[in-house]
Amino acid sequence: MQFHHHGYVSGDPRIEEAAGHGVDRPEELPDDMDVLIVGTGPAGMILAAQLSQFPEVCTRIIERRPGRLEIGQADGIQARSVETFQAFGFANQIVDEAYHITEMCFWKPDPENPENIVRTARPLDDPQGISEFPHLIVNQARVLDYFAEFAAHSPGRITPDYGIEFLDLQNTGEGEYPIHARLRYTAGNREGEERTVRAKYVVGCDGARSPVRSSIGRKLTGDAANHAWGVMDVLANTDFPDIRTKCAIQSVNGSILHIPREGGHLFRMYVDLGEVPVDDNHAVRDTSLEDIIDKANSILHPYSVDVKSVAWHSVYEVGHRLSDKFDDVSEAETGERTPRVFITGDACHTHSAKAGQGMNVSMQDGFNLGWKLGHVLTGTSPEELLSTYSEERQVIAKNLIDFDKEWSTLMAAKPEDLPDESTLEDFYVKTAEFPAGFMTEYTPSLITGGTENQGLASGFPIGKRFKSAKANRVCDANPVHLGHQAVADGRWRIYVFADRPAAGEASRLADFAEWFAHDDASPQVRCTPQDADDDAVFDTKVVYQQPHTDVDLSRVPQAFLPKVGEFGLVNRDKVYATLPDEDIFEERGISRDGAIVVVRPDQYVSAVLPLTDREGLAEFFGPILVER
Repeated sequence: MQFHHHGYVSGDPRIEEAAGHGVDRPEELPDDMDVLIVGTGPAGMILAAQLSQFPEVCTRIIERRPGRLEIGQADGIQARSVETFQAFGFANQIVDEAYHITEMCFWKPDPENPENIVRTARPLDDPQGISEFPHLIVNQARVLDYFAEFAAHSPGRITPDYGIEFLDLQNTGEGEYPIHARLRYTAGNREGEERTVRAKYVVGCDGARSPVRSSIGRKLTGDAANHAWGVMDVLANTDFPDIRTKCAIQSVNGSILHIPREGGHLFRMYVDLGEVPVDDNHAVRDTSLEDIIDKANSILHPYSVDVKSVAWHSVYEVGHRLSDKFDDVSEAETGERTPRVFITGDACHTHSAKAGQGMNVSMQDGFNLGWKLGHVLTGTSPEELLSTYSEERQVIAKNLIDFDKEWSTLMAAKPEDLPDESTLEDFYVKTAEFPAGFMTEYTPSLITGGTENQGLASGFPIGKRFKSAKANRVCDANPVHLGHQAVADGRWRIYVFADRPAAGEASRLADFAEWFAHDDASPQVRCTPQDADDDAVFDTKVVYQQPHTDVDLSRVPQAFLPKVGEFGLVNRDKVYATLPDEDIFEERGISRDGAIVVVRPDQYVSAVLPLTDREGLAEFFGPILVER
């Protein structure tokens, strides 16, 4: 964390100085705003958190509940999400608080006595080591709290407007604020009162029954629910030996997905309630808590659970539905206008809870859209950038639904109906990278380049998330994860991997750095506002091939030593070297002739270029960033 560059900070450095609309932010919802976010779920809160880093943008987030969520339905936190939390500054706190999944136990009917269950396998949760971050379990409400804290402490000072319900909207197509949204107060002195506000953009983060989705004529289509599960968060005494380990339990009486919760005592069980008849009319949702507990005990036989307290329970039917687009631009209008209304999370894709994807994918929806809205509304990027949201995220949601169909079907199957006795655990291990969040791969677009130079940095696949690796920060000799230094501030990252010459010697790197810092064709020169920090748009870092003791900071090009803050202090944290036992060039397949790796604000690799391809870098950013 960097601070003091605007003067000495004596308090909590995580609380940034208010700026823009964050200064004297009105408590009352204004009549006009740049972005209206509907819903304080995972997508809505990460979106608000990201936009809080753009204080020039007037953002408000409304929620029909009278206050914060107290008991969250979701609880699985995949490693990709923890990477994201690192960028928002709370990964360490949530890792300390959460339950860690390190392995998963599989239970099946005992071949000698099928009425009983026996443990048959216990594979590691991440046998390939696909991330340095753990797989966690923690209440969704706590995740929302952390995002709320970040948003409230950022320059935009965004806090939710509770007790306000969204009713519908109209795109008038007129004026600076063309979207007119009708709202109703659900709590407080104005309860029952309706009013209309105007916005430039509206984002529906308002769940599977999304009124925002209905207002733009989008529908969820897909498979009807045909299987029901009871879910309960409980405190109980039990003789089941794996009560503090994640388990997939298949018995002759049905199935359970068992999830230990944070705190050492609480656990969640997804209990198989069986097939739902076509004419059920959702009667299964009336299944009592006592029936769910009885069913769980029949599945666990010869073990049992004696439930002492229930924090939350529900019954849901598995359905897989997807919206054909995630914005308000019709097929006929595509290319003719840019979106004004967006939908995220459950508003545009629904699936089962057992793959632990709902909250995780929803947060990536919000992260994807947040920086794009920030860039467009601050004049950093053209409006065309917003069309990439639906293009990118709809494909990801379709892939998720396909995966979840297979996993939830296997979970609900009877052991004797599976092709092999190890089918379930084999699928779990084989597909570990997908639920962990690392199979997202954006295809070539306005913000994702082609793969013609992929060989220069094979360990940073274009379109996939930037997989961090360690390097040695030269200024303080600290070995750090390179990716962990990127914060969710909306900036593009440019990682420049040096060719063989040392700092100060003639090299391709030196030529690139001179061009990048001073040439009129450079995106740094063209797109950085004159009164802004040198690194306001691009967070540019260099990694030398030499050990840190051989890198002379006084000979490092200016491009990697930007001046920041009102005093023009030199930021020395951008210069890195290799570690003797973890050479990032080897770890990530970086060419010894050097390479440029461009990473977008939401941590996905956009392009890989040779050090000599300055024109290619300028061309890449040409349509993305507005010249200042």
